[in-house]
Amino acid sequence: MDAEQMAGRGTGRSVPPDRGRTTVNHTPGQPPQPPQPPQPPQQPAERGLDRVDRAILRLLQQDGRASVRSVAERVHVSRANAYARIARMMEDGVIRGFTARVDHERAGQTASAYVTLKIVQNSWRTVRERLLELPGVAHIALVGGEFDVLLLVHTADNRVLRDLVLGSIQSIPEVLSTQTLLVFEETDRVPPT
Repeated sequence: MDAEQMAGRGTGRSVPPDRGRTTVNHTPGQPPQPPQPPQPPQQPAERGLDRVDRAILRLLQQDGRASVRSVAERVHVSRANAYARIARMMEDGVIRGFTARVDHERAGQTASAYVTLKIVQNSWRTVRERLLELPGVAHIALVGGEFDVLLLVHTADNRVLRDLVLGSIQSIPEVLSTQTLLVFEETDRVPPT
């Protein structure tokens, strides 16, 4: 019985054997080493993309609903290989998700615009969080140059666009000024096969 267990003896309570102890790794003949703090989990090492990975990405950008089998056939690898590559690219964050390309006008969003913002210095995170809450905001980018933020917005019509810019965006305290560039026509570039 060790001293701690004996200390608890006769008091009606037991003292856990490890309570208050610090474990130190020690090799005989070497000075004792202090305990190391736990290390945060490490990010997986960044893996490069090869020719086949890039071909798979192009195919999925053209058609996000393509089956793994058709992708495998078109890039000349096995279905298991294609599946593993797609899973790895998703795990690594190369593929962030699958979405539909939308014709905004046919979807009832007849007004589109790029809106530039000048914002208070060091307020990017606050502004971004506020912008993410707004309906119609499709893309937000922090940029360098004449202005600080570039937004792509889609709204039902010019009245809703006006309310979005003059009411919602300009009411954010950290937004110093805005400029609205109306989109007359847009074309999404689809990667070549």
